[in-house]
Amino acid sequence: MRAKSPDTKKEWVDPDDAPELDEQWFQNAHVYIGDTLIKRGVGRPPIKNAKEMLSLRLDSDVLEKLRASGKGWQTRLSKHIKEAVLKGAL
Repeated sequence: MRAKSPDTKKEWVDPDDAPELDEQWFQNAHVYIGDTLIKRGVGRPPIKNAKEMLSLRLDSDVLEKLRASGKGWQTRLSKHIKEAVLKGAL
């Protein structure tokens, strides 16, 4: 009986192929002191129309129904409010 051997072949990476640590690399890097992030490197570009955080009070039965609709309920609620506002239904 022949046992299956795991595929142990891995691509070899030449350590001389590592990227050069130039000034641009250091400007884009995250900076930590211990476990504390001091400066975040280059990340996602800013969004043109970013959403804003706010507090909103809803009736408990409405909130329960929204949460029961599953993951993404906040995005769906935002979509419904946006549609109502743009249609002038308020």
